[in-house]
Amino acid sequence: MPAITFVVAGRLDARTGGSLYNRRMAESLARQGWVVDVQELGDGFPFPTTDALRRASDRMARIPSGSQVLVDGLAFGAMPEIVASVSARLELIALVHLPLAASVGLDPWVAGRLAVSEHRALSYAALVVVTGASTVSLMAAYGLSHDRVVVVEPGTHPAPLARGSQSADVQLLTVATLNPGKGHEILLEALATVPYSDWRLTCAGSLMRHPETADNVRATISRLGLEARVALVGEFDESELAACYDRSDVMVQASLRETYGMAVAEALARGLPVVATATGSIAALLGDDAGVVVPPGDRPALSDALSRMIGDAAFRARCARGARHVRNHLLDWDAAATQLAAALSA
Repeated sequence: MPAITFVVAGRLDARTGGSLYNRRMAESLARQGWVVDVQELGDGFPFPTTDALRRASDRMARIPSGSQVLVDGLAFGAMPEIVASVSARLELIALVHLPLAASVGLDPWVAGRLAVSEHRALSYAALVVVTGASTVSLMAAYGLSHDRVVVVEPGTHPAPLARGSQSADVQLLTVATLNPGKGHEILLEALATVPYSDWRLTCAGSLMRHPETADNVRATISRLGLEARVALVGEFDESELAACYDRSDVMVQASLRETYGMAVAEALARGLPVVATATGSIAALLGDDAGVVVPPGDRPALSDALSRMIGDAAFRARCARGARHVRNHLLDWDAAATQLAAALSA
């Protein structure tokens, strides 16, 4: 019976895209007969305190020699000394959602320090699993040959078709933690120039992980006079988020950087049309018919796309039909886990 120790930063049940990927993969591998031992390192990564590193070192030291260990990249790249100390007795696989130094909004000095740390840690990895094809090119800077990097994109859960708002206003939904990379302020600026007022935006995502961004978004809403049309609802659990998708008409995403675009895939799984930026695998997911893709950071292009989606009901319906077609071809989590299992076995 195959076995894997899965070391995750933070908690496996955290409501982030990376944690959702980790949790779904652990569940699907277990369904496929793998023995999955999840080790949670706690919060603080990728900027761990001395105590956090001590706890991580203790956890890694207790893993039996010869074990295959899949380590979330948030922790892997932030603890090179620990990785080096166990590399001779454990088979280490790094799971990189996004290189640490590639996060949007980092101070250049901090990004440089993270790049050095991650470069050293990755040198001890037998394999690096990345969660989006766009990340492969970023890994070249870490001296990794192509045969040491494998892409395993996320799956989606089968979901019922969204029923929509059934209201006079077009209900827009964006699902993302409020942080510098998700483009909430650009989205709001774009919406403020849309020549229609019959829309409402719900922003579902944590307001606590990056408080400065949340404050900036609130200030932008106030400055643009959008208080009556924009709702910051915070972090939802799965059932609440499913209900939110169900009562929405359009998914919107203004991210500056994604590795894949899990929220967009979840919207497509419900047949929702999408307006989003060309980051990660979003353009490939949407194809030609399920929505509109614009360059990241291009506010005028985003405003034009939103105007068309909000103001043209026939176009919106056509994109919804395209989304329903895409829905039938999305990879589910068990299929994604089969790909991961094949990479681990190889």
